[in-house]
Amino acid sequence: MLRKRSSLILCGTFLFITWNAILVLLLWGRPPPGQPAEPGQHHNQVVERPTNDVVGDVLRMADTFEAELQLQKEILMQIQSHQSLWEPSNKNKPKVVVPHDPVIPILVIACNRVTVRRCLDKLLQHRPSAELYPVIVSQDCGHAETAEVIRSYGNQVTHLKQPDLSDIAVRPEHKKFQGYYKISRHYRWALNQVFKTLSHSSVVIVEDDLEVAPDFFEYFRALLPLLKSDPSLWCASAWNDNGRDGYVDPGKANLLYRTDFFPGLGWMLLREVWEELEPKWPASFWDDWMRQPEQRRNRACIRPEISRTLTFGRQGVSLGQFFDKYLRYIKLNTEFVPFTKLDLSYLKEETYRDFFEKEVYSAPVVKYEDVKQGQLKGPGPFRLQYSSKDSFKMLAKNLGVMDDLKSGVPRTGYRGVVSFISRGRRIFLAPPPGWTQYDPTWS
Repeated sequence: MLRKRSSLILCGTFLFITWNAILVLLLWGRPPPGQPAEPGQHHNQVVERPTNDVVGDVLRMADTFEAELQLQKEILMQIQSHQSLWEPSNKNKPKVVVPHDPVIPILVIACNRVTVRRCLDKLLQHRPSAELYPVIVSQDCGHAETAEVIRSYGNQVTHLKQPDLSDIAVRPEHKKFQGYYKISRHYRWALNQVFKTLSHSSVVIVEDDLEVAPDFFEYFRALLPLLKSDPSLWCASAWNDNGRDGYVDPGKANLLYRTDFFPGLGWMLLREVWEELEPKWPASFWDDWMRQPEQRRNRACIRPEISRTLTFGRQGVSLGQFFDKYLRYIKLNTEFVPFTKLDLSYLKEETYRDFFEKEVYSAPVVKYEDVKQGQLKGPGPFRLQYSSKDSFKMLAKNLGVMDDLKSGVPRTGYRGVVSFISRGRRIFLAPPPGWTQYDPTWS
């Protein structure tokens, strides 16, 4: 094809030069402009060049040549513009289909906090693509000032308004929990908008009082294929419940875990899981409901060593519970980790379980006093063993990690083990070897 195209161009160039040579000969024999030809003389006859005004003749001929050359230049340009007609058609060639990256919407749950601006500013600051990560703000409560803040972002976000602002009929003893009922109703409506109305296949849910890390989007982009391919997983979270500064390894920003505890606070959900949960969605306390065995069904979530979200909202329906003691000290990751370029296959169920249990139960057992007083010898890791609900809660509380359990599962726990840093050493707060299942009465 290339040889044929070169031959055509050479042929066209030769014709162009030949044509102009003929024109020069013809024009050279013309009388000067304005002077009629002699009777009987034909156009194609060569006449003697006038000699009485050589300079004038030359100038007039130059003008004529220039006009003719311009005309021929235009003809050549037309030939070049149509050279695609000489080339073979590509209609029969198979089209190469370029796979598109999946769209991952970010659903911001908002109500009456104008500080949603801080949340949205960080999301938009770190968002690598508006097309791949559309931000959808679903607002409950009908709060005008908050609505105005959301509207100020224009087409950078999609603003949805939950239409049902009515109070919910509850038992008299639950009147003080009205806010939790409305939150659960709002979540159900908002998730239906994302999955049913907008037809997305996944979503990352962010509350309006969360600030995200620089690699927040990268983190969830990398975990989406794992979440889709591993049926033993049902969510990915950006949150580490024990992620306070001093309790995490600052040099392990790329380290991820499986956990049996549903963390929330910036988490990814697939449409298939929502279709399973939506018909039985609870009237209130949706997050604790998610942690029940009937919903979890022995599935795990992925969580990071260092949190990719930070909560700044002390005020809310929880009335600051845990905020002053735990949440305000959570360390937010600042180092961008290229998760999509890392091998995350170690998080698959069998691979992870075998490796994790070997690491935990090959670690030397130590006493609480040695951990508390910083008298451990060696780099670690070390295993601190509990044998009952009470011993777990005592050890966790005294070492500064969260001691509450939901349906028997400790926060960040995997197969009963809670991993954290104490005085620079990795500690596994673990049940005895041979652990098989959680006891739902441990709550």
